[in-house]
Amino acid sequence: MGRLTRAETQRLNRAGILAAAREEFAERGFRDAKIDAIADRAELTRGAVYSNFPGKRALYFAVLADLAERTPKPPPAEPPRTAREALGAFARAWVTRLPLATDRRHGEARLGMDLFPEVLADERTRRPFAQLMKLDALLLGLALERLRPPGPSSPGPSFPGSSFPGSPFPGSSSSGAAGPPWERPGGRMIRVAEAALTTLHGASQMAAAAPGFVEPFDIVGACERLTGLDLGDRWPQPQLVPPAHPADEPWSPPPATDLITGAPAPLTGDGVVAILGLHRLSGAEAAVRAAPPGSEVTVVMVTADPAELAPLARLAIADLCVCLHQAFPPAALPRLRVVCDERGAVAAAAGVPAVADATEVAVRVRAGRIITRAEGLGACHAAAAARTREAPVRDR
Repeated sequence: MGRLTRAETQRLNRAGILAAAREEFAERGFRDAKIDAIADRAELTRGAVYSNFPGKRALYFAVLADLAERTPKPPPAEPPRTAREALGAFARAWVTRLPLATDRRHGEARLGMDLFPEVLADERTRRPFAQLMKLDALLLGLALERLRPPGPSSPGPSFPGSSFPGSPFPGSSSSGAAGPPWERPGGRMIRVAEAALTTLHGASQMAAAAPGFVEPFDIVGACERLTGLDLGDRWPQPQLVPPAHPADEPWSPPPATDLITGAPAPLTGDGVVAILGLHRLSGAEAAVRAAPPGSEVTVVMVTADPAELAPLARLAIADLCVCLHQAFPPAALPRLRVVCDERGAVAAAAGVPAVADATEVAVRVRAGRIITRAEGLGACHAAAAARTREAPVRDR
């Protein structure tokens, strides 16, 4: 066997550190785990651990993200037919992962119990986590909207409030329909998703702090009933948006992975690409709601602190998707791509050489060219809603 390359050695070391850290965190808990012990388990030096991860918290986030991304995601045996059934299946998949009163204090079942305390301990993690929950709610809400039957004013089989072929959009006209789709019966379900995630995260914390306090399947029943509530869920059109500028720029994005499907994300199709820092992820819904019918929408997450916050971002999406895939048939999964751009390569291809957690840049792509660009707060709505000219004809 030939000598390993430097890159291969780094990959093996990183995998060994993650495996060792998972054992250490499961055995001793996050607070009592030691970097020196992790290094010993991995048969590496303390310096080798720190050359891959800046600290214990970053390593903890990476362990949880890796575990969630590796969890099998089988589709439901019996695909749900309604939003109520799907949200019940989602909640059921969630509560079956909760630690039980009979579980020992540490171990695999309790590996994630220190996540919330660590997120809450620092504004640098708390603020991005709040925005990641907004993105999670958007993904769950869009999936619910695809199963909710259209309202009496909505025509045909379209899925209200979703940027998919056949869906009505703001500014489009549908016979017999009044107002944008999320203002009609059977419209937005983002508030329902937010309420469900609040309930489920709360159940997770109670299971960790007071095991046996609540019957898990009472939580499932409560989540199912949320789909019948009118939470006044309306999508307000943004009042102030930056200008969307016509452009004619090359678009050659690097390979990327869609965190929702785990498959390669082909970014060269026509659509909207939103480059969003972890403080601006709520802008993703603006891109979805304003995009023309049939447009692909991709959210590219970027951060100024990729070593610690990128694993947290991957964890938040992967943890949701474990339950999403078990509760919804593939055809009902949200057609929104989510990419974690840890090195900023996709952002650079979109003309954003330096990223920050407050970054918001959106581009429209057509025929392999960037044809529209917007930057600043509201850029997602501006780029997605802009009227565009035809892409220039040129030899490529």
